[in-house]
Amino acid sequence: QVQVVESGGGLVQAGGSLRLSCVASGFPISDYYMAWVRQAPGKERKFVAAIDWSGDVTSYEDSVKGRFTISREIGKNTIYLQMNSLKPEDTAVYDCGALIRWRGLELPTRADSYAYWGQGTQVTVSS
Repeated sequence: QVQVVESGGGLVQAGGSLRLSCVASGFPISDYYMAWVRQAPGKERKFVAAIDWSGDVTSYEDSVKGRFTISREIGKNTIYLQMNSLKPEDTAVYDCGALIRWRGLELPTRADSYAYWGQGTQVTVSS
């Protein structure tokens, strides 16, 4: 059964940090592009960060560059999102998505490029 379990969200003050985890099962992340996306209430799902199947290429949405870092741990089949200098506008439900590797495909940076198999984790940043 293919699934992901996101965790690590919570309530934090502006300027604080959180690390989100996404544990994948039923598929190897080493064969997938993996992404973090977020959805604020009443808004569409938006791309945040992604890492390619090799782990060598990453991409970030402009508003999180320099504050967020995506990484992975193959042995745990897990990806992470380290979030520093959090702002109230980072408040959202964060989901991790997966897309199977495809020869010649550049790392997708659209949220609708990925499939989502988890429940997400809520991040709330207070001012």
